[in-house]
Amino acid sequence: MGTFSNRARSNIRNEERVEWDIGMNTILYFSASGVVYETRAYSTADIDQLVHDHGLQCLTSADRQFDFWFSPSARRCQRRANQSATEMLLATTCFTAKNVPLLRGCVVVATHDSDGDLDGLSWQQLDLLARSSRSLTKRDERALNRRIARDDRRQRRNVEAAQVAPLSCARPQMPAPH
Repeated sequence: MGTFSNRARSNIRNEERVEWDIGMNTILYFSASGVVYETRAYSTADIDQLVHDHGLQCLTSADRQFDFWFSPSARRCQRRANQSATEMLLATTCFTAKNVPLLRGCVVVATHDSDGDLDGLSWQQLDLLARSSRSLTKRDERALNRRIARDDRRQRRNVEAAQVAPLSCARPQMPAPH
């Protein structure tokens, strides 16, 4: 009797909770520091949180298999180009090292189903991404490294120019009338 009730209980639980069986999607998370994590997301709302959404945008690979989710208006601390994510975008699209968009801050790589909804990366797709990342030529890597270094120097100059001398908020002293 114990076996029957356990089996019946598991069948009921499986039938009742089908609507709760929301598939988690395997995605790649490229942190602003360049470290890549394999993690899970339920929806684009989760991607919004990972990327710290400020106008979330998406670029799709040349074969329309991979979606690169990013925020074009990264916070000040994340304005530096995300080299790992930019290299992956370069490896999976028709961009060249001279015209690939420099992705900044956190970037999420996922895929989509036939309806355009977020879908998880399969192990075959993860393997394809790994192979693609190794397909960059030394010339592409050098050109991209030069672009990123040039961009870093430009940003540093802009930050230095924006820094102004501290102003005193004190009121000017007026001589007292006698």
